[in-house]
Formats: sequence, C-alpha cells, structure tokens
Amino acid sequence: MIKIVIVEDQNKIRNSLKILLNEAEGFKCIGDYESCEDMLKEIDTLSPNVILMDIKLPGISGIEGTRQVKKAHPNITILILTMYEDNNLIFDALKAGASGFLIKNTPPSRLLEAIKDGYNGGSPMSSNIARKVVEYFHYIDTNNDHNKEILLTQREKELLQSLVEGKNYKAIGEIYFISTDTVRFHFRNIYKKLHVHSQAQAVAKAIKDKLV
Repeated sequence: MIKIVIVEDQNKIRNSLKILLNEAEGFKCIGDYESCEDMLKEIDTLSPNVILMDIKLPGISGIEGTRQVKKAHPNITILILTMYEDNNLIFDALKAGASGFLIKNTPPSRLLEAIKDGYNGGSPMSSNIARKVVEYFHYIDTNNDHNKEILLTQREKELLQSLVEGKNYKAIGEIYFISTDTVRFHFRNIYKKLHVHSQAQAVAKAIKDKLV
C-alpha cells in the first residue's frame, strides 16, 4: 500500500485526487491539506511514502515546502503537481528535492502510474515537461572551464538524460540492453562525478550545469 499526502489549495482538485487514490487498489490518501503549513505540522506522525505537492500555495510555496520536507524526511518521495511549466520552476522544484513534475490535467491512470514509479525510485514527468527539460540541455561546452571539471562519458550522458526523462533504472536497462545492476553501477560513477547523492540531485545538477 502506497501512503500518499496531498497538498493542494483548490478544494475540487484536492477532493478529486483523494477519491481517485482511495478507490485505486494499492493506494491510500492518508492526509490532504490546503497549505504546506498545515501539512508540515503533521508530517512527522503521518509518515507518507509520497506527497503530491502543488507549487502555487498560500503562504509557504510548494517548492519551499518540498525543501523542508526533504530536509527532515529525505526518504519521502515528492511529486510536484501543478499547472505551471516554467523552466525555472521545474529546476527549482528538482533542486529542492522533488522526484517528479506532473501537470494537473494528467490522466488518472497516468497519475497513478507516475506515483507508483516515483515510489519505486523513478523520476516521472509529464511528456511536455520532460521535453522542456531535455530541450534545456546541450552538450558540454569545451570552452567552459566549470564544465571541464565534470567529464561524463557518452554512455553516462545517455543514462543521465534517460533519468531526466522520468525513466527508472529498470526501464533504462531495457533501453540499453544492460542489467539493472549495471545501470546502478553507472549511476554510482555519475553521482560521484557530480558530487550528488540522489536521482533528483543528479537531475538538478545536470540542468543547472547543462551537462547532457
């Protein structure tokens, strides 16, 4: 059973999400909140697996709420659910610790799939958002001294781009015909080169430094 918390200030959307989750097998909404402030007061006792987080909220923003949750509970998966597709918001959300970024009109079946994927270690993104992220990338500029310090192999670039597109280790392995253990081995090397410790941090670093 995947335990989920919803943070969404629009009652209609929040209630619809709650009904969807509680009627789907293997999912349970254990809390729904209009603000990050209310959620943060109870997060210690809730122990959710996944949080669906809006960005534009009254008071503390979803990005700041994500940052605070991840600082106290790094194992909680946070998926941003929003109407906004701004590149800066995408980067800020990932940098704060979000594992995925979905738009609010995502079909119910896809949303449930994304929650399960995020829970299992993936980084789900709506296709148009993933495209925006990929378009933000370019190959390392050899004249940029900062990027010269981080030298990824072509295969590492390909694996990192697949991660940004929302694919989990299993899916990446199937694409490149390698085992999941081999994918993990590659990402251990990638994380070491990027000086990061998680998928979300690797994605944020790749976007910020334009590594792929």
